[in-house]
Amino acid sequence: MWTTLRILIATHLAWPRRTDRERGDVPGWVLVTLMTAGLVIAIWALAGPALENVFSTAMNRVLNF
Repeated sequence: MWTTLRILIATHLAWPRRTDRERGDVPGWVLVTLMTAGLVIAIWALAGPALENVFSTAMNRVLNF
């Protein structure tokens, strides 16, 4: 029993404390997310009419089959 208790205490003491954990680069992730959203909007604005044309043509071919 004492051996198990010693192992549990040693394991608990070996874990990093919550204050020692790295929280990550939050501003970096926000910047990446905003830049990705901006790229999607820009690509959609440029390719939107062409994609709409492709979709309309495909639907017309299927419906007029």
